[in-house]
Amino acid sequence: MRIFGDLTSGNCLKIKIVADHLGLAYDWVPVDALKGETRTPAYRALFPAGQIPGVEFDDGRRLAQSNAIIRYLARDSTLLPRDPFLAATVDQWLFWEQYSHEPTIAVCRADLKFRGVPRDQRDPARVARGEAALDLMERHLTGSDWFVGEAATVADVALFAYTQWAHEGGFDLMDRRAIRRWLDRCRAAFRTDSDAIAAAAGR
Repeated sequence: MRIFGDLTSGNCLKIKIVADHLGLAYDWVPVDALKGETRTPAYRALFPAGQIPGVEFDDGRRLAQSNAIIRYLARDSTLLPRDPFLAATVDQWLFWEQYSHEPTIAVCRADLKFRGVPRDQRDPARVARGEAALDLMERHLTGSDWFVGEAATVADVALFAYTQWAHEGGFDLMDRRAIRRWLDRCRAAFRTDSDAIAAAAGR
């Protein structure tokens, strides 16, 4: 398969983490959204929404949206529980990540890291929602090692991707000990150094 994306993007990094964890073969196709490469006619011919990541499989089928992709890649693996209720609980966290977590943590990071917005000029409402999202995660992880069940799932992959970079959006994890311990578990489980990957990507 071919994975189209940018390794400084948490949404794209999710796909690499799952593919590497499961030993799936792929070609990585760099796409720089900041340079407008997702808006070209050639890219939109492949992925009409003009977003990254996108995956094209060997049979020509294509799939977009990071959480849909990782859920598909993880089918029949330990990253997706077979129990229907646990699988639905994974979906619960995946939907929450895209609705309440990514639009706050990731957008604040993009403002500071890529758009040059000063920390004190972040959108206060967005910051408040981001802090609330991290607080919810902290409460959950205080009593659980993982988000669903007794082992890492794609719910952990999805939430790990941008939480690890929350500080780049101006969020402080120092007193969120449960999150920091969980981040360490994720790095060990997925054998990933996302900062090194992002640095190698050039930004």
